[in-house]
Amino acid sequence: MPPGWASGNWSGYALNKSKRGSCRDISGYWIVPLVKPSRTNTYSSAWIGIDGFGNSSLIQTGTEHDYVNGKTLYYAWWEILPAPETRIRFRVSPFDLMYARITKLGSNKWRILLANKTHGWVFKKVTTYNGPATTAEWIMEAPSLNGRTTRLANYKTILFKKCRLNRKNPLLQSSDRGIMIQRGKIVSTPSLPNQRRSSFFVAYGSRMPNPPK
Repeated sequence: MPPGWASGNWSGYALNKSKRGSCRDISGYWIVPLVKPSRTNTYSSAWIGIDGFGNSSLIQTGTEHDYVNGKTLYYAWWEILPAPETRIRFRVSPFDLMYARITKLGSNKWRILLANKTHGWVFKKVTTYNGPATTAEWIMEAPSLNGRTTRLANYKTILFKKCRLNRKNPLLQSSDRGIMIQRGKIVSTPSLPNQRRSSFFVAYGSRMPNPPK
């Protein structure tokens, strides 16, 4: 099954609702991946967000999993473009179960929530966001550093599950699925959705994993 889109820095699932204000509440779970060592510095981020798919706005929160200067690095963050990310000063480890939710509270007020179900912490932030709220994403990313897209870390596989949009099953379709291509090679590939169309794997490399049960 061919992907619906391709990117140099994103892979996962993205929904484009086109109508302004149609994405008001996004949530999902993922399991923090274990990054493999590499000869050069490599980077990866898992996140959920609203906007950014076909527009220049974006509100998002997620986890970082890098291999830098011979060491692995894991942390949590939130971000509203064009401002840089803000780190969340709580513990993140491989195989942690994360839950994230971004909710419109009214007018331009939004709440960002990120919880680590394994370590038992919850981060909440109420902030202003003025984006069009037309797209929604569950993404594994090769983040940017100093204005350039980084080389993707080998994260093996990551599971996104119980995805929700506007508090409902998003009914993910294969056409919502996007691969990441770097230096002419496919480096990150999502599975098809599971039977409920609310969960999926993303795997490092060009081979498409089987969908979760």
